[in-house]
Amino acid sequence: MSFEAFLIVAAVLFCIGLYGALARRNVLAVLMSIELMFNAVNITLVAMAKYLAPAGLQDDISTVLTGQVFAVFIITVAAAEIALGLGIVFAMYRTNETVDLSEATQLRH
Repeated sequence: MSFEAFLIVAAVLFCIGLYGALARRNVLAVLMSIELMFNAVNITLVAMAKYLAPAGLQDDISTVLTGQVFAVFIITVAAAEIALGLGIVFAMYRTNETVDLSEATQLRH
């Protein structure tokens, strides 16, 4: 695959995730949409590390793995974000009996 193909796939995934995060009222759907956006960024980082290495440094392992290292960090942060988000969802469901964002009035105070 070419670099442009990776960028197109990442852009489509990011747009789908952005639409899902803005259009949904369910907290779980919003969290999944944010994860989709993170994965689009990961695809972009890995593709940029592979295809846009500086001239003469294509064989240097530290240059080639830069995108993969950033992707692992993003996956780690995303896992922590999901754990925190699910904790908030469980607490919200216990108090409101729903996971609808429009019913989350306690988070506004």
